Amino acid sequence: MCRQRAAATESWRQPEGKRHLTTALRRGDEPVRGPRLATDRRPLTAAAAHNVVLASLEDSKAEDLVSIDLAGKSTIADHMVVASGRSHRHVASIAERLVTDLKEAGGKDMRVEGLQSADWVLIDAGDVIVHVFRPEVRTFYNLEKMWRAEHPAAPTEV
Repeated sequence: MCRQRAAATESWRQPEGKRHLTTALRRGDEPVRGPRLATDRRPLTAAAAHNVVLASLEDSKAEDLVSIDLAGKSTIADHMVVASGRSHRHVASIAERLVTDLKEAGGKDMRVEGLQSADWVLIDAGDVIVHVFRPEVRTFYNLEKMWRAEHPAAPTEV
């Protein structure tokens, strides 16, 4: 096993005079790095973040997706998405997957609240706010009704 790993490390070496990062770290030498790739991503737009959220929630088998358009109605965000999970574990899994998907798409500075208890997880992704509930908690708080009462435009089913 160690021979295979060593062979794999040696095969990934850069041209003569430059050392592979893991080889250099193992030997204590200072690593020589190649040019950086263009990995800087642009920040997500509100529409792109909203699409990533909806796709991630659907892939995670979230139930009863409701998207509320807040553009022009509130300054906190452009979109609010409310979804349900079947259990504590499902709610936590949906939230973790959503955060991972948003980060992979270029999202930054996301705030997550309630992941420990997983009754109600709030994910603030800047222009999109996502609430993931257990069904009983969602029925109790009834966020959709509250936002519908304040704003004449009713939420749209997704």
